Amino acid sequence: MDKEEGLLMFGKRIRHIKRYRDVAKVLARHGFGFFIEEIGLLQMLSLPKRFFTDTEEIDPVTVGERIRLVIEELGPTYIKIGQIASTRADIIPEEILKELEKLQDNVPSFSFAQVTEIIEEELGSPLEEVFTWIEDKAIAAASIGQVHCAQLRTGELVAVKVQRPQIKAMIETDLEILLDLATLAEHRMERMERLQLRDVVEEFAKSLRNELDYSIEARNAEKIAKQFQADPTIHIPAIYWDYSTRTVLTMEFVDGLKLNQFEEIEKKGYDRKVIAEQLVRALFQQVLIEGFFHADPHPGNIFLLRDGVISLIDFGMVGRLTLDMKQNFASLVIAMMRKNTESMIKAVLRIGIVPDEVNLALLTSDVDELREKYMDVPMSRISLGEAISDLFKVAFRHRIRIPADFTLLAKCLLTLEGIVEKLDPELSIMDMAEPFGIRLLKERYRPRTVAGKLWHNLTDYSDLLVDLPKQMKDLMRNLIRGRIRIEVSVPELDIFLKKLDRITNQISFSIVFLSFSIVMAAIIIASALAHQPIVPWQFPAIEVGIAMGAIMLLWLLISIFKSGKF
Repeated sequence: MDKEEGLLMFGKRIRHIKRYRDVAKVLARHGFGFFIEEIGLLQMLSLPKRFFTDTEEIDPVTVGERIRLVIEELGPTYIKIGQIASTRADIIPEEILKELEKLQDNVPSFSFAQVTEIIEEELGSPLEEVFTWIEDKAIAAASIGQVHCAQLRTGELVAVKVQRPQIKAMIETDLEILLDLATLAEHRMERMERLQLRDVVEEFAKSLRNELDYSIEARNAEKIAKQFQADPTIHIPAIYWDYSTRTVLTMEFVDGLKLNQFEEIEKKGYDRKVIAEQLVRALFQQVLIEGFFHADPHPGNIFLLRDGVISLIDFGMVGRLTLDMKQNFASLVIAMMRKNTESMIKAVLRIGIVPDEVNLALLTSDVDELREKYMDVPMSRISLGEAISDLFKVAFRHRIRIPADFTLLAKCLLTLEGIVEKLDPELSIMDMAEPFGIRLLKERYRPRTVAGKLWHNLTDYSDLLVDLPKQMKDLMRNLIRGRIRIEVSVPELDIFLKKLDRITNQISFSIVFLSFSIVMAAIIIASALAHQPIVPWQFPAIEVGIAMGAIMLLWLLISIFKSGKF
């Protein structure tokens, strides 16, 4: 952390001192006081020692449970971050993930007076000029906003989502604190530095900020609506842009059955098998064909309309897959279906960010063990979401970072499979995924696709060749000015240099000892031949010479032995 960044963080701590203290107090109360002390927050906030001793006795629960309790007590920001984190099986241990999955937005709705004030301020018109009527009671409430049913002056029934007052400021404060704590932890705790905690928090913060901007959700809805223009079995609510802003979202009102109302679906005579197949096809159309998908398909976000049409709502959380990502995912699905360890590993290595020190032999062994778990299980009974999550957990153990959109997809599949299993227990998502996967793999090797990739690579290389002379010129200029430092590390070279040091020291010792011996012998012989000392004033040259030589010899020996290179 540089000086400027340190001053900025210090300023934020002073500005948000009360919230910092609240966070620290909650952490200490649930047994994480050691973390506060280890990152230095205790001293930075000048917190007294009784801060720890006055806390309640810690319940004998697991670490995951205590983390969940901390998150629930700290409120909306931490709950949303926890929900986002629950999709990241590649960076969070399983026992903590299970607790994060229990997080719910159990928050009361805010007053209709505040709703009126926000809508009128955002739309710039009195409420009665926009709506014929609007219900004062919210039909849904969450940590970021709530939804009211209304009718526009033009006659359309709409759902109006209104953001909570001051929620953005509160979330920004909490995100600043979280980022500061992550930075402190990285600098003071080696295991947090390896985890790259600051990058993880920034990634979660980006997702949460996107959810705060309702215009992003509206664009997501329209993008997914275009995917199903030709499919009459899937409906996406229309967005009314004239009555929508960053904090107010007006969309078509959807009236139907939620997909977890299984008895009602049965009573109305809908074919549950057909509904399940429609839902799965819609997901794979989004994931493997379009590369843009609804990432939070829980039952509250899926409605069954008249004539068996499925409607999706709430597009605050979406996932994106590039062409390469789609093809890598297809390769992974095909490899899992064939239960081929080598192909599964290749797919994971193409998907993830692999550390240099990864142990491929151990990774192969772990994937083999996972494959054996599903070896005798019929394909129709294998959960695709669970199998992918298991594979990502193996990646976590080997510190392979999986892109967030892939972990969102794994979570999405697990959620969807839970719904499908209750609609039609016999339906296999794995089997339904296969045709989409094969279609993608065929697409990869089509002449047009191969030619397109070749042309793209040639364009990149031509740009590189054009820029090469200038880059070489800049490199040479920096080399001449001494601005580039080159470090070369070769294990065999290091061993050779150590041996060379030892030989050099041994030669130095031998030369000094030999020189000293020759000089002393010459003095003694000369004195004997002259029958008198060869140094004037009766100076004891031999004795002094011997003493000085001994001191020099001792100093040389000590230096060599200290270096450990004799």
